[in-house]
Amino acid sequence: MKKQSMVARKNMDEIRIENLEVYAYHGVYQEETEKGQPFFVNAVLYTDTTPAALTDELTLATNYGDVCHFISEWMKEHTCQLIETVAENVAREILLRYPLILEVDLEIRKPKAPIGLPFGCVSVKIHRSWHTVYLSIGSNMGDRQQYLEQAIDALRDHAQIKVGRVSEWVNTKPYGEVEQQDFLNGIVEIHTLLTPQELLEELHRIEAAAGRERLVHWGPRTLDLDIVFYDDLVYEAKDLTIPHVDMANRYFVLKPLSQMIPYYVHPVIGKNVNQLLQELNSAE
Repeated sequence: MKKQSMVARKNMDEIRIENLEVYAYHGVYQEETEKGQPFFVNAVLYTDTTPAALTDELTLATNYGDVCHFISEWMKEHTCQLIETVAENVAREILLRYPLILEVDLEIRKPKAPIGLPFGCVSVKIHRSWHTVYLSIGSNMGDRQQYLEQAIDALRDHAQIKVGRVSEWVNTKPYGEVEQQDFLNGIVEIHTLLTPQELLEELHRIEAAAGRERLVHWGPRTLDLDIVFYDDLVYEAKDLTIPHVDMANRYFVLKPLSQMIPYYVHPVIGKNVNQLLQELNSAE
């Protein structure tokens, strides 16, 4: 079976901006921040131009002239020591400001960098994009649905998170051997600019705001937020594993997830969500 990509990337067209010249004040040395110097910017904006092309409608297109002016104004109004910082901030702001742009390649070139040797140019080039993430969300204390809805509102309030679809709520028995109340669970689809670790920190912050206490493993909780999938990423760190390490054994994850992406193939196990759910049901 052909692998279904987590993020739809059909008709990913490119708008290219080459050698946009900006006179700005970025650098480590005082002379750079006081006198300034020319910078050149190259950008590739990844989008779908089809709707605009078929209708000739400006409102369905990304105004590349406006993007150029935005880049120029941001670089003139801010001062950074590193061009890495310039690139990171400008890329992020482009993705936040222009909803039709899903990904961006951005290069900041510095032809007059104070190196003291003959050279053509130094530059930093980065790629940044929106990421599609599926979160497992659950509660088994107090007003369970209110805790879940408040968590979704908190996600919506974050500048670098867009909340997409939300599954139906599923009432499930607690996982593990701790005696406790039933859970109300679901899946939330989000699009984010945050890295996995940054997102984990934000989820822990939202849990803490809901009064979550980590006293008993698999114990009762006001709110539980876990990253299930993050694009097609396979990732392992001390405090985070993606895809979620035990999701294939969790009905309360697979059932609502099957409502959204039934044919998405787990990047490690090699089976789609529906298959994993069917196998889990058969084993019980």
